[in-house]
Amino acid sequence: MKRVLIFAVIFIMAVFIPSAVSVVSAQAVAKNKANKDTRQWRYEIEAAGVGNQGTYQVKVWSYSKKANVAVEQAKKNAVHGIIFSGFTSNAKYRVSQRALASSPNVEQEHSDFFNAFFADGGKYLKYVQLANGGAIDAGDRIKIGKEYKVGVVVTVNVTDLRKDLEDAGIIRKLGSGF
Repeated sequence: MKRVLIFAVIFIMAVFIPSAVSVVSAQAVAKNKANKDTRQWRYEIEAAGVGNQGTYQVKVWSYSKKANVAVEQAKKNAVHGIIFSGFTSNAKYRVSQRALASSPNVEQEHSDFFNAFFADGGKYLKYVQLANGGAIDAGDRIKIGKEYKVGVVVTVNVTDLRKDLEDAGIIRKLGSGF
């Protein structure tokens, strides 16, 4: 009886542990793929409303093979867009902003800083928040070939972001002159 019980436990472990490991590793592979896709910085950013003072409310269109991954990557894309590309107005909201970084080489010059800044769980999360609890409008999830283009509205705290980038020596202070 004792041998049968031991055999049953070993059999159950042999069946369930590898499948649990494969699920975890599949999620890790998907996340790594999403991070690799994000490093290409394929996104579009536009005004999405008027935020509180010191914040921008923008809609970020991110691309990914999985729609739920695009939502998470939109946070990184929004902060990246505010720092390096700025955004233009659309027909509804006549708001546009220039990029915080004045030089296109800033990202390469401070690559160590930005690699850590945009890492999973990185400091960029301090400045971004999903608007509407991350809800996506019906027309903002578009299937294009084998991937999705997902539009997510986020709010970025630009005042704190600018201050921290200035303190780190990444961008010049507003009053520093030309």
